[in-house]
Amino acid sequence: MKRSTNIGYNLLPGSSLLLVLVIWEAAVRINDIPLWLLPAPSRVISTIVEIWPLLVYHSTTTLLETAYGFLLSIILALLIGFLLDYVSILKQAVNPVLVISQTIPLIVLAVLMPLWFGWGMLPKILIVMLVCFFPITINLMKGLDSSDSDQLSLFRSMGAGRWETFKIVKFPAALPAFFSGLKISATYSIMAAVISEWVGAQRGLGYFMTIQQKSFAIDKVLAAVIVICVLSLLLVKLADVIEYVLVPWNRRTLTDSNN
Repeated sequence: MKRSTNIGYNLLPGSSLLLVLVIWEAAVRINDIPLWLLPAPSRVISTIVEIWPLLVYHSTTTLLETAYGFLLSIILALLIGFLLDYVSILKQAVNPVLVISQTIPLIVLAVLMPLWFGWGMLPKILIVMLVCFFPITINLMKGLDSSDSDQLSLFRSMGAGRWETFKIVKFPAALPAFFSGLKISATYSIMAAVISEWVGAQRGLGYFMTIQQKSFAIDKVLAAVIVICVLSLLLVKLADVIEYVLVPWNRRTLTDSNN
């Protein structure tokens, strides 16, 4: 009984998506909505097949920007997390700066970064990094703060230094929270790269969408949107797999949440 219930829950998201697509297809056909206004899902899928090489061409650039920015945000988050944990007085000083950095509208950064750093890949990477590092840093700091106090006292009584305590006790305990922030950032990373490409770029899915939107090729715009959604989901799933491998003590929690 429980197995059949789990199968039903697993099929529910796909069934809901299929229902939405059927309603969308029927609404477009019944109301004879023009292609330039809202294409049917079947048209969008056929467009993906038709322009697949072009989508791959632009996706490569967006993925490169995302990968560099995402990796830099992870490195920055780890450095900041370790520094704030090592020098606790800095938390009060740095926390407001971290929060303020996230109150700046993303579109403003997308406009200013190319003016400061040129129209190449660098401003796009910086925007992805700025968007992604905050959730990772905040979750990492929360995980470090939630370390078991008894274990910390035991290690200190045994003469362990700060680095040994951080490496053996605090960081492993913070890994589940760290990966939670990683998965949140993964959902933002592709979007940040795309928005940065709207303002100024010569390649990328954001650039492609801007050109097609000006031509009222809405089917091609939606095709790019689907590619963006798929890439974002794959990035989140990649973070899930890495967490499953590197944090074996959290596997039961991951399995329960998936079920």
